Amino acid sequence: MEPTDSDASYLAGLFALTVATGLVDAVSYLALDHVFTGNMTGNVLFVGFGLTGSGEVPLLNNAVALVGFLAGAIIAGRLVHGRTHVTRLPTAHLLVLFGTAATVLVTGAAWLVLGAPAGERLIGLTALLATAMGMQAVVARGTRISDVTTVVITSTLVNFALDSPLAGGTGDKWVRRAGAVVSMGAGGAFGALLISAWSGAGALLVAGACMTLGAIGLGVARHREGRRAAGTQPIPRTNRIEAGR
Repeated sequence: MEPTDSDASYLAGLFALTVATGLVDAVSYLALDHVFTGNMTGNVLFVGFGLTGSGEVPLLNNAVALVGFLAGAIIAGRLVHGRTHVTRLPTAHLLVLFGTAATVLVTGAAWLVLGAPAGERLIGLTALLATAMGMQAVVARGTRISDVTTVVITSTLVNFALDSPLAGGTGDKWVRRAGAVVSMGAGGAFGALLISAWSGAGALLVAGACMTLGAIGLGVARHREGRRAAGTQPIPRTNRIEAGR
């Protein structure tokens, strides 16, 4: 999709969601059991490592995260499939995202009350977080900004390099690409600090707050795009006649 003026208004919300992904992955990797619940590229590798019995990679938990992410993407896909709106982002996408943010917030609060998960509870939490991240990934696609998927940055880095002046490109999208990379790294670093200074539950609460802010940001962007679309629509002929009287 070619860049449009409305792209920029969606970036703040997408960056907030990307920060949330970094936070969630910090929690799942550092505070749970060395599992990524948002970055499935790393997870696929971990499953491969686990299948060979290499090191201390937890095969079951990584497999659960992978299946959970796929399940979340399928569920969200069913919920938003075929939905349309005058803007690029249908209402169903926002509702799914707010529901996902609420789930993460409730999960963090439950962790604070019930204590650190272990055994089946740990696996269940891993599955729940991975499902939430799969749903977020589907919602982010609704903005049609491929460089900010909110869950992975490998393709963003490739595009950043290929479109840079060093590679003969124009570099016209470098801000959004750099923003995605920085947001993911900042989320991971912030999550690690929160886990060390507070707890995994606290970091998860902050991740849920970031998701909520991201959902609000996308809602505001959608509202602005809708107003622009309404302002550019031609006045019907009958209305023009009335207006001229």
